[in-house]
Amino acid sequence: MDKDSIKKKTKKIKQTASDLIDRAKTYRPFDRWRTAPIKEESRKQVLSTHYFDVDLVSLEAENIGHFARYVLRENDGDTVAVLAITDDGRIPLVEQYRIPNHSWTLELPAGHAVKKNERALDVARRKLRDEAGYEAESFDQFVRFVNTPSFSTQHTVVYRATGLKEVERTMIGPESPVSNVRLVPVQEAYEMVLNGTIVDAKSVIAIQHEHIKMLEEGVI
Repeated sequence: MDKDSIKKKTKKIKQTASDLIDRAKTYRPFDRWRTAPIKEESRKQVLSTHYFDVDLVSLEAENIGHFARYVLRENDGDTVAVLAITDDGRIPLVEQYRIPNHSWTLELPAGHAVKKNERALDVARRKLRDEAGYEAESFDQFVRFVNTPSFSTQHTVVYRATGLKEVERTMIGPESPVSNVRLVPVQEAYEMVLNGTIVDAKSVIAIQHEHIKMLEEGVI
């Protein structure tokens, strides 16, 4: 390598180092609880249901003044979903007819508390049994997320269940009283996420998480 090439390479390395230093100076750790850019003035409940309430919230922003937003507020705890894995590596997915979207979906067993003192783990056990027809020896929570932070306080927690045993299912609702359950290998479920067959958010997140886990472990 001649002197000119060495000089150019050295200059490029120094510039890269300088850019990295500048980025380090401007980088700010994300703080989700820092001061809000708006002020809440009042809040009025306008609707109450079994699963959620709706509030009309009056707010003020420095740049536009007063404005209002509707906020959906969960009132029965987190939504709970179960990513169950059979001994041969398949996921029970439930066929559900969803009225708001006028279509069928493939989803993980999931639901809400039916009593105020029902724990998330108890909900997970109940929904796995009632919707998928399984009991499990082990439940491990691996993710909790906000469903739609733009207008809702709803969170979903997902458990990974193993050591499955088949049990009798019960009726789960008027849309699909006893739904069909499909046992889908993880790789196939992941492909169904990619091609748009599985569109339910909690199922997409959980299946991708399991697929990454299996890649890291060298299983697939």
